[in-house]
Amino acid sequence: MPSLLKVLSTRSLSAASAVGLVLSSASSAIAGGVTITSYGHSALLIQGGGQSVLLNPFKAVGCAAGLREPRVNATVILASSELADEGARVASGRFLVQPGSYRIGGLKLEGFAAPHDRIGGRRFGQATLWRWQQGGLNFAHLGGSAAPLSGEDKVLLGRPDVLIIGVGGGAKVYNGNEAAQTVQELNPRRVIPVQYVRGATTPSDCDQEGLQPFLDAMAGTPVKQVGTSLSLPAALSDGPVIEVMR
Repeated sequence: MPSLLKVLSTRSLSAASAVGLVLSSASSAIAGGVTITSYGHSALLIQGGGQSVLLNPFKAVGCAAGLREPRVNATVILASSELADEGARVASGRFLVQPGSYRIGGLKLEGFAAPHDRIGGRRFGQATLWRWQQGGLNFAHLGGSAAPLSGEDKVLLGRPDVLIIGVGGGAKVYNGNEAAQTVQELNPRRVIPVQYVRGATTPSDCDQEGLQPFLDAMAGTPVKQVGTSLSLPAALSDGPVIEVMR
């Protein structure tokens, strides 16, 4: 009998170990980092943890003129506002633009209101700043804001692993110096700059500039040119590191 109990106990432990291995593997798959695809302007598709998040889908107007509209499917769509170049309803998925707390498809997403301009929102109203966790990484999306962060904003956003931030300037987006100051305040591990003019020609009806003023303001910070696709592991080295996407 003792031998039988020993065998059963060993089998039980082996079964428990196997279950634990399966659960650990499943957990690793869920928290195993993300892949980010850029569609230009401030539209990014973030895939990981069994979910997909699309940021700021646009109509090809204004500063997004000439770009291919991101008509893709996503679990959830996070828009900074309902302006045509950062909150167009051209993609498929649960569209969120209003501040609030949401749980969708296993994701917990928090949106906070902030002025979309430098005059308290009197011209462009309020933008929404977004925070969520995906693939084991903490994200902050400031792709459409021009106002300095309040103390409350900084507390709510915390320290992001990945910060997506507009840098092109103009009336409704941080300019290079403002964006650099925000990066310094939040101290993220990775920075993905968005909403800036790409190429030598500025589209008509666009008041934004290129990326270089932001890079100049961030002098000394490592910069990586990563193209249209970027893979990030769940465990990032300390930063910040600027990831420039096309």
